[in-house]
Amino acid sequence: MSYDNAIRVVTVVTSSPSVRPMSPSPPLPLAGVRVLDLSRVFAGPVAGRVLADLGADVVKVEPPEGDVTRLWGRPIAGISTYFTQQNCGKRSISIDLSAEGGPDLVRDLAAKADVVIENFRPGVMAKFGLDWEALSADHPELIMLSISGFGQDGPEAQRAAYAPVVHAEAGLVRQDDKHPNAGDPLHDVSFSAADVLSGMHGVISVMAALRVKDAAGIGQHIDVAMVDAMSFSNDNVVASLDGKFAEHKGGEIWQAAEGPIMLTGGLRWIWHQMSKIHGVQDPTPPDGSLEEKLANRRQAVTDFLVGQPDRAAALHVLDEANLAWGELRQLREVIESPTLTHRESIATIDDRAGGTREVVRAPYRMSVTDLSDVGHAPMRGEHNTTVLQEWLGADDASIQALALSEVTLQDEWAAATDD
Repeated sequence: MSYDNAIRVVTVVTSSPSVRPMSPSPPLPLAGVRVLDLSRVFAGPVAGRVLADLGADVVKVEPPEGDVTRLWGRPIAGISTYFTQQNCGKRSISIDLSAEGGPDLVRDLAAKADVVIENFRPGVMAKFGLDWEALSADHPELIMLSISGFGQDGPEAQRAAYAPVVHAEAGLVRQDDKHPNAGDPLHDVSFSAADVLSGMHGVISVMAALRVKDAAGIGQHIDVAMVDAMSFSNDNVVASLDGKFAEHKGGEIWQAAEGPIMLTGGLRWIWHQMSKIHGVQDPTPPDGSLEEKLANRRQAVTDFLVGQPDRAAALHVLDEANLAWGELRQLREVIESPTLTHRESIATIDDRAGGTREVVRAPYRMSVTDLSDVGHAPMRGEHNTTVLQEWLGADDASIQALALSEVTLQDEWAAATDD
Protein backbone atom coordinates (compact mmCIF):
# COMPACT_ATOMS: atom_id res chain seq x y z
CA MET A 1 0.00 0.00 0.00
CA SER A 2 1.18 3.52 -0.72
CA TYR A 3 0.54 6.46 1.56
CA ASP A 4 1.29 9.66 -0.31
CA ASN A 5 1.42 11.78 2.83
CA ALA A 6 3.07 9.33 5.21
CA ILE A 7 6.35 11.29 5.41
CA ARG A 8 6.56 15.05 5.59
CA VAL A 9 9.61 17.20 6.07
CA VAL A 10 9.78 19.66 8.96
CA THR A 11 12.49 22.32 9.06
CA VAL A 12 13.02 24.24 12.30
CA VAL A 13 14.53 27.70 11.98
CA THR A 14 16.10 28.91 15.21
CA SER A 15 18.71 31.36 16.39
CA SER A 16 20.08 28.90 18.94
CA PRO A 17 23.36 27.31 17.78
CA SER A 18 22.56 24.20 19.83
CA VAL A 19 19.50 23.33 17.75
CA ARG A 20 20.02 22.02 14.24
CA PRO A 21 17.50 21.78 11.41
CA MET A 22 15.51 18.61 11.90
CA SER A 23 15.76 15.62 9.61
CA PRO A 24 12.62 14.31 7.92
CA SER A 25 9.94 13.79 10.52
CA PRO A 26 8.72 10.35 11.53
CA PRO A 27 5.57 9.02 9.85
CA LEU A 28 2.35 10.78 10.68
CA PRO A 29 0.78 9.44 13.89
CA LEU A 30 -1.79 7.27 12.13
CA ALA A 31 0.19 6.37 9.00
CA GLY A 32 -0.70 2.79 8.06
CA VAL A 33 -4.13 2.88 9.74
CA ARG A 34 -7.01 2.16 7.37
CA VAL A 35 -10.36 3.81 8.03
CA LEU A 36 -13.54 2.96 6.13
CA ASP A 37 -15.79 6.01 6.51
CA LEU A 38 -19.44 5.13 5.86
CA SER A 39 -20.71 8.30 7.53
CA ARG A 40 -22.41 11.29 5.98
CA VAL A 41 -23.32 14.91 6.66
CA PHE A 42 -21.29 16.06 9.67
CA ALA A 43 -20.56 14.23 12.95
CA GLY A 44 -19.05 11.11 11.36
CA PRO A 45 -17.23 13.01 8.58
CA VAL A 46 -15.65 15.30 11.20
CA ALA A 47 -14.16 12.24 12.88
CA GLY A 48 -12.93 10.91 9.55
CA ARG A 49 -11.41 14.28 8.61
CA VAL A 50 -9.39 14.45 11.83
CA LEU A 51 -8.16 10.87 11.42
CA ALA A 52 -7.10 11.73 7.87
CA ASP A 53 -5.29 14.85 9.14
CA LEU A 54 -3.36 12.57 11.47
CA GLY A 55 -2.25 10.39 8.60
CA ALA A 56 -4.80 7.57 8.37
CA ASP A 57 -5.83 6.30 4.95
CA VAL A 58 -9.51 7.30 5.15
CA VAL A 59 -11.73 5.93 2.39
CA LYS A 60 -15.14 7.57 2.25
CA VAL A 61 -17.90 5.31 0.94
CA GLU A 62 -20.59 7.32 -0.82
CA PRO A 63 -23.95 6.28 -2.29
CA PRO A 64 -24.67 6.86 -6.01
CA GLU A 65 -26.03 10.34 -5.31
CA GLY A 66 -23.05 11.24 -3.10
CA ASP A 67 -23.07 12.73 0.39
CA VAL A 68 -25.84 15.33 0.64
CA THR A 69 -23.27 17.91 1.77
CA ARG A 70 -21.91 17.95 -1.79
CA LEU A 71 -24.90 20.23 -2.43
CA TRP A 72 -24.15 22.65 0.44
CA GLY A 73 -22.14 25.75 -0.40
CA ARG A 74 -20.32 26.97 -3.48
CA PRO A 75 -19.43 24.11 -5.84
CA ILE A 76 -16.12 23.98 -7.70
CA ALA A 77 -15.52 20.97 -9.94
CA GLY A 78 -18.66 19.50 -8.41
CA ILE A 79 -17.31 19.76 -4.85
CA SER A 80 -19.06 22.10 -2.41
CA THR A 81 -17.63 24.27 0.35
CA TYR A 82 -19.19 22.21 3.13
CA PHE A 83 -18.13 18.84 1.72
CA THR A 84 -14.61 20.12 1.16
CA GLN A 85 -14.19 21.18 4.79
CA GLN A 86 -15.32 17.85 6.23
CA ASN A 87 -13.67 15.52 3.75
CA CYS A 88 -10.22 16.88 2.92
CA GLY A 89 -7.54 14.24 2.79
CA LYS A 90 -9.94 11.34 2.22
CA ARG A 91 -10.31 9.09 -0.77
CA SER A 92 -13.74 8.34 -2.22
CA ILE A 93 -15.27 5.12 -3.45
CA SER A 94 -18.92 5.11 -4.53
CA ILE A 95 -20.87 1.93 -3.78
CA ASP A 96 -24.58 1.30 -4.26
CA LEU A 97 -25.68 -0.68 -1.21
CA SER A 98 -29.00 -1.43 -2.91
CA ALA A 99 -27.24 -3.18 -5.80
CA GLU A 100 -26.59 -6.90 -5.64
CA GLY A 101 -23.06 -7.28 -4.37
CA GLY A 102 -22.88 -3.78 -2.88
CA PRO A 103 -23.02 -4.84 0.79
CA ASP A 104 -20.60 -7.70 0.07
CA LEU A 105 -18.08 -5.25 -1.35
CA VAL A 106 -18.34 -3.04 1.74
CA ARG A 107 -17.93 -6.10 3.95
CA ASP A 108 -14.77 -7.04 2.04
CA LEU A 109 -13.38 -3.54 2.52
CA ALA A 110 -14.29 -3.54 6.22
CA ALA A 111 -12.34 -6.78 6.62
CA LYS A 112 -9.22 -4.89 5.51
CA ALA A 113 -9.88 -1.82 7.66
CA ASP A 114 -8.66 -1.02 11.15
CA VAL A 115 -11.60 1.33 11.79
CA VAL A 116 -15.13 1.66 10.40
CA ILE A 117 -17.11 4.87 11.00
CA GLU A 118 -20.88 5.07 10.58
CA ASN A 119 -23.59 7.43 11.74
CA PHE A 120 -26.77 5.85 10.41
CA ARG A 121 -29.82 5.49 12.59
CA PRO A 122 -29.38 2.36 14.74
CA GLY A 123 -30.51 -0.72 12.83
CA VAL A 124 -29.77 0.55 9.33
CA MET A 125 -26.37 -1.12 9.12
CA ALA A 126 -27.91 -4.43 10.19
CA LYS A 127 -30.30 -4.33 7.23
CA PHE A 128 -27.29 -4.61 4.95
CA GLY A 129 -25.48 -7.15 7.09
CA LEU A 130 -22.90 -4.52 8.01
CA ASP A 131 -23.59 -4.12 11.73
CA TRP A 132 -20.99 -4.63 14.43
CA GLU A 133 -21.91 -8.25 15.08
CA ALA A 134 -21.55 -9.17 11.42
CA LEU A 135 -18.35 -7.23 10.71
CA SER A 136 -16.56 -8.23 13.93
CA ALA A 137 -17.35 -11.89 13.28
CA ASP A 138 -15.18 -11.60 10.16
CA HIS A 139 -12.63 -9.28 11.73
CA PRO A 140 -12.28 -9.55 15.55
CA GLU A 141 -9.69 -6.76 15.70
CA LEU A 142 -11.98 -4.26 13.98
CA ILE A 143 -12.81 -0.97 15.71
CA MET A 144 -16.22 0.39 14.78
CA LEU A 145 -17.32 3.92 15.69
CA SER A 146 -21.09 4.45 15.65
CA ILE A 147 -22.34 8.01 16.22
CA SER A 148 -26.06 8.51 16.75
CA GLY A 149 -28.33 11.01 18.41
CA PHE A 150 -29.44 8.92 21.38
CA GLY A 151 -27.24 5.84 21.41
CA GLN A 152 -27.42 2.41 19.82
CA ASP A 153 -30.15 1.13 22.14
CA GLY A 154 -32.62 2.53 24.63
CA PRO A 155 -36.03 4.18 24.48
CA GLU A 156 -35.05 6.95 22.04
CA ALA A 157 -32.48 5.19 19.88
CA GLN A 158 -34.68 5.24 16.77
CA ARG A 159 -35.32 8.97 16.82
CA ALA A 160 -33.93 11.09 13.99
CA ALA A 161 -31.29 13.39 15.41
CA TYR A 162 -29.59 16.31 13.75
CA ALA A 163 -27.55 18.85 15.68
CA PRO A 164 -30.42 21.33 16.38
CA VAL A 165 -32.54 18.50 17.80
CA VAL A 166 -29.72 17.45 20.13
CA HIS A 167 -29.03 21.07 21.13
CA ALA A 168 -32.65 21.39 22.25
CA GLU A 169 -32.68 18.05 24.07
CA ALA A 170 -29.36 18.80 25.79
CA GLY A 171 -30.58 22.06 27.31
CA LEU A 172 -28.76 24.53 25.06
CA VAL A 173 -31.90 26.18 23.70
CA ARG A 174 -33.75 27.84 26.55
CA GLN A 175 -34.45 31.09 28.30
CA ASP A 176 -32.45 32.15 31.34
CA ASP A 177 -34.14 30.46 34.32
CA LYS A 178 -33.34 33.44 36.53
CA HIS A 179 -34.28 36.19 34.13
CA PRO A 180 -36.87 34.80 31.70
CA ASN A 181 -38.25 37.21 29.15
CA ALA A 182 -41.24 35.82 27.34
CA GLY A 183 -40.80 38.44 24.64
CA ASP A 184 -37.43 37.06 23.55
CA PRO A 185 -37.61 34.29 20.96
CA LEU A 186 -35.63 31.14 21.58
CA HIS A 187 -32.75 30.46 19.23
CA ASP A 188 -30.54 27.52 18.48
CA VAL A 189 -26.80 27.98 18.86
CA SER A 190 -25.30 29.29 15.65
CA PHE A 191 -23.13 26.32 14.69
CA SER A 192 -23.37 22.52 14.73
CA ALA A 193 -21.87 22.08 18.18
CA ALA A 194 -23.32 18.59 18.70
CA ASP A 195 -21.84 17.33 15.45
CA VAL A 196 -18.37 18.75 16.07
CA LEU A 197 -18.15 17.60 19.69
CA SER A 198 -19.50 14.14 18.88
CA GLY A 199 -17.01 13.78 16.06
CA MET A 200 -14.10 14.87 18.24
CA HIS A 201 -15.11 12.54 21.06
CA GLY A 202 -15.37 9.83 18.44
CA VAL A 203 -11.76 10.47 17.43
CA ILE A 204 -10.61 10.31 21.06
CA SER A 205 -12.36 6.98 21.56
CA VAL A 206 -10.96 5.57 18.32
CA MET A 207 -7.42 6.54 19.35
CA ALA A 208 -7.96 4.83 22.71
CA ALA A 209 -9.36 1.72 21.02
CA LEU A 210 -6.40 1.60 18.64
CA ARG A 211 -4.10 1.54 21.65
CA VAL A 212 -6.08 -1.34 23.17
CA LYS A 213 -5.91 -3.15 19.84
CA ASP A 214 -2.14 -2.72 19.67
CA ALA A 215 -1.73 -3.91 23.26
CA ALA A 216 -4.24 -6.76 23.38
CA GLY A 217 -5.10 -7.57 19.76
CA ILE A 218 -8.82 -6.99 20.23
CA GLY A 219 -11.28 -4.66 18.58
CA GLN A 220 -14.43 -3.08 19.96
CA HIS A 221 -17.61 -1.22 19.13
CA ILE A 222 -17.71 2.43 20.19
CA ASP A 223 -21.16 3.90 20.84
CA VAL A 224 -21.11 7.73 20.87
CA ALA A 225 -24.44 9.44 21.55
CA MET A 226 -24.58 13.08 20.52
CA VAL A 227 -26.79 13.91 23.49
CA ASP A 228 -24.08 12.48 25.79
CA ALA A 229 -21.41 14.61 24.14
CA MET A 230 -23.48 17.76 24.63
CA SER A 231 -24.44 16.92 28.23
CA PHE A 232 -20.77 16.34 29.04
CA SER A 233 -19.97 19.78 27.58
CA ASN A 234 -22.79 21.74 29.23
CA ASP A 235 -21.75 23.10 32.64
CA ASN A 236 -25.39 23.96 33.37
CA VAL A 237 -26.22 20.25 33.23
CA VAL A 238 -23.41 19.60 35.69
CA ALA A 239 -24.72 22.28 38.06
CA SER A 240 -28.23 20.85 37.86
CA LEU A 241 -26.94 17.62 39.41
CA ASP A 242 -26.87 19.60 42.67
CA GLY A 243 -30.32 20.99 42.03
CA LYS A 244 -29.03 24.42 41.09
CA PHE A 245 -28.91 26.60 38.02
CA ALA A 246 -25.31 27.41 37.20
CA GLU A 247 -24.26 30.96 37.95
CA HIS A 248 -23.80 32.67 34.61
CA LYS A 249 -20.16 32.27 33.65
CA GLY A 250 -20.44 33.36 30.07
CA GLY A 251 -19.50 36.68 28.60
CA GLU A 252 -21.48 39.89 28.57
CA ILE A 253 -21.60 42.66 26.01
CA TRP A 254 -20.54 46.10 27.27
CA GLN A 255 -20.38 49.38 25.43
CA ALA A 256 -16.96 50.94 25.00
CA ALA A 257 -15.22 53.52 22.82
CA GLU A 258 -15.89 52.79 19.14
CA GLY A 259 -18.39 50.01 19.76
CA PRO A 260 -19.40 47.05 21.91
CA ILE A 261 -16.97 44.59 23.46
CA MET A 262 -17.24 41.22 25.22
CA LEU A 263 -16.13 41.08 28.86
CA THR A 264 -16.07 38.08 31.18
CA GLY A 265 -16.09 37.67 34.94
CA GLY A 266 -19.42 39.20 35.88
CA LEU A 267 -20.25 42.65 37.23
CA ARG A 268 -18.82 41.97 40.69
CA TRP A 269 -15.34 41.21 39.35
CA ILE A 270 -15.44 43.93 36.70
CA TRP A 271 -16.43 46.53 39.28
CA HIS A 272 -13.79 45.35 41.73
CA GLN A 273 -11.04 45.73 39.15
CA MET A 274 -12.22 48.98 37.59
CA SER A 275 -12.74 50.71 40.94
CA LYS A 276 -9.47 49.41 42.36
CA ILE A 277 -7.22 50.00 39.35
CA HIS A 278 -8.86 53.00 37.71
CA GLY A 279 -10.71 54.61 40.62
CA VAL A 280 -14.17 54.39 39.05
CA GLN A 281 -16.60 55.73 41.66
CA ASP A 282 -19.99 54.40 42.75
CA PRO A 283 -22.45 57.34 42.82
CA THR A 284 -25.08 55.43 44.80
CA PRO A 285 -26.05 57.21 48.05
CA PRO A 286 -25.49 55.28 51.32
CA ASP A 287 -29.17 54.49 51.66
CA GLY A 288 -29.52 53.29 48.06
CA SER A 289 -30.94 49.87 47.35
CA LEU A 290 -28.94 46.93 46.02
CA GLU A 291 -30.67 47.29 42.67
CA GLU A 292 -29.65 50.95 42.49
CA LYS A 293 -26.07 50.11 43.42
CA LEU A 294 -25.79 47.44 40.72
CA ALA A 295 -27.31 49.68 38.08
CA ASN A 296 -25.14 52.65 39.03
CA ARG A 297 -21.93 50.64 39.07
CA ARG A 298 -22.73 49.18 35.68
CA GLN A 299 -23.40 52.64 34.31
CA ALA A 300 -20.22 54.05 35.86
CA VAL A 301 -18.06 51.38 34.21
CA THR A 302 -19.86 51.86 30.91
CA ASP A 303 -19.36 55.63 31.01
CA PHE A 304 -15.67 55.14 31.78
CA LEU A 305 -15.17 52.75 28.84
CA VAL A 306 -17.21 54.80 26.39
CA GLY A 307 -15.35 57.94 27.50
CA GLN A 308 -11.94 56.65 26.42
CA PRO A 309 -10.48 58.62 23.51
CA ASP A 310 -10.36 55.63 21.15
CA ARG A 311 -10.54 51.85 20.94
CA ALA A 312 -6.87 51.34 21.72
CA ALA A 313 -7.24 53.34 24.92
CA ALA A 314 -10.30 51.36 25.97
CA LEU A 315 -8.47 48.07 25.45
CA HIS A 316 -5.47 49.42 27.36
CA VAL A 317 -7.50 50.24 30.48
CA LEU A 318 -9.08 46.78 30.36
CA ASP A 319 -5.65 45.18 30.14
CA GLU A 320 -4.44 47.29 33.04
CA ALA A 321 -7.42 46.05 35.06
CA ASN A 322 -6.59 42.44 34.13
CA LEU A 323 -10.00 41.98 32.51
CA ALA A 324 -10.41 39.53 29.65
CA TRP A 325 -11.99 41.14 26.60
CA GLY A 326 -12.98 40.03 23.14
CA GLU A 327 -13.80 41.86 19.95
CA LEU A 328 -17.14 41.02 18.34
CA ARG A 329 -15.74 39.89 15.01
CA GLN A 330 -17.68 39.19 11.86
CA LEU A 331 -16.88 35.88 10.20
CA ARG A 332 -14.47 37.30 7.64
CA GLU A 333 -12.71 39.19 10.43
CA VAL A 334 -12.28 35.87 12.26
CA ILE A 335 -10.54 34.38 9.24
CA GLU A 336 -8.25 37.41 8.98
CA SER A 337 -7.61 37.76 12.72
CA PRO A 338 -4.01 38.10 13.94
CA THR A 339 -3.91 34.75 15.72
CA LEU A 340 -5.42 32.67 12.90
CA THR A 341 -3.09 34.40 10.46
CA HIS A 342 -0.05 33.73 12.63
CA ARG A 343 -1.00 30.09 13.18
CA GLU A 344 -1.77 29.59 9.48
CA SER A 345 -5.15 28.23 10.52
CA ILE A 346 -6.62 28.68 7.03
CA ALA A 347 -5.12 26.28 4.51
CA THR A 348 -5.13 26.87 0.77
CA ILE A 349 -5.83 23.68 -1.16
CA ASP A 350 -6.31 22.48 -4.73
CA ASP A 351 -9.90 23.15 -5.82
CA ARG A 352 -9.69 20.36 -8.45
CA ALA A 353 -10.47 22.82 -11.23
CA GLY A 354 -7.08 24.43 -11.77
CA GLY A 355 -7.36 26.90 -8.91
CA THR A 356 -7.40 26.98 -5.13
CA ARG A 357 -9.85 27.30 -2.27
CA GLU A 358 -9.59 27.63 1.50
CA VAL A 359 -10.42 25.31 4.39
CA VAL A 360 -9.96 25.57 8.15
CA ARG A 361 -7.17 23.43 9.59
CA ALA A 362 -7.56 21.28 12.69
CA PRO A 363 -6.50 23.24 15.81
CA TYR A 364 -3.53 21.22 17.03
CA ARG A 365 0.10 21.99 16.24
CA MET A 366 2.79 19.42 17.01
CA SER A 367 6.43 20.22 17.71
CA VAL A 368 7.83 17.52 15.42
CA THR A 369 5.06 16.25 13.17
CA ASP A 370 3.93 18.54 10.36
CA LEU A 371 0.15 18.46 9.96
CA SER A 372 -0.13 21.44 7.63
CA ASP A 373 -0.94 19.43 4.48
CA VAL A 374 -4.67 18.68 4.63
CA GLY A 375 -4.85 17.26 1.13
CA HIS A 376 -7.93 18.00 -0.95
CA ALA A 377 -11.52 16.82 -1.14
CA PRO A 378 -12.28 13.80 -3.34
CA MET A 379 -14.76 13.61 -6.16
CA ARG A 380 -17.44 10.96 -5.82
CA GLY A 381 -15.98 7.60 -6.78
CA GLU A 382 -12.66 9.14 -7.71
CA HIS A 383 -10.63 6.38 -6.06
CA ASN A 384 -12.73 3.35 -6.94
CA THR A 385 -9.89 1.72 -8.85
CA THR A 386 -6.98 2.49 -6.52
CA VAL A 387 -8.84 1.56 -3.34
CA LEU A 388 -10.00 -1.77 -4.77
CA GLN A 389 -6.49 -2.49 -5.99
CA GLU A 390 -4.70 -1.50 -2.78
CA TRP A 391 -7.15 -2.80 -0.18
CA LEU A 392 -8.49 -5.89 -1.94
CA GLY A 393 -5.87 -6.68 -4.57
CA ALA A 394 -8.61 -6.54 -7.23
CA ASP A 395 -7.60 -6.98 -10.86
CA ASP A 396 -8.78 -4.91 -13.80
CA ALA A 397 -11.43 -7.43 -14.86
CA SER A 398 -13.13 -7.55 -11.46
CA ILE A 399 -12.99 -3.77 -11.10
CA GLN A 400 -14.59 -3.35 -14.51
CA ALA A 401 -17.25 -5.93 -13.67
CA LEU A 402 -18.24 -3.98 -10.54
CA ALA A 403 -18.53 -0.80 -12.58
CA LEU A 404 -20.58 -2.44 -15.35
CA SER A 405 -23.00 -3.90 -12.81
CA GLU A 406 -23.22 -0.44 -11.18
CA VAL A 407 -22.10 -1.69 -7.81
CA THR A 408 -19.44 1.02 -8.02
CA LEU A 409 -20.02 4.37 -9.71
CA GLN A 410 -18.12 7.51 -10.66
CA ASP A 411 -19.36 10.98 -11.41
CA GLU A 412 -18.23 12.79 -14.55
CA TRP A 413 -15.61 14.85 -12.71
CA ALA A 414 -14.03 11.77 -11.16
CA ALA A 415 -13.99 9.94 -14.48
CA ALA A 416 -12.20 12.86 -16.09
CA THR A 417 -9.43 12.73 -13.48
CA ASP A 418 -9.40 9.02 -12.77
CA ASP A 419 -6.21 7.61 -11.30
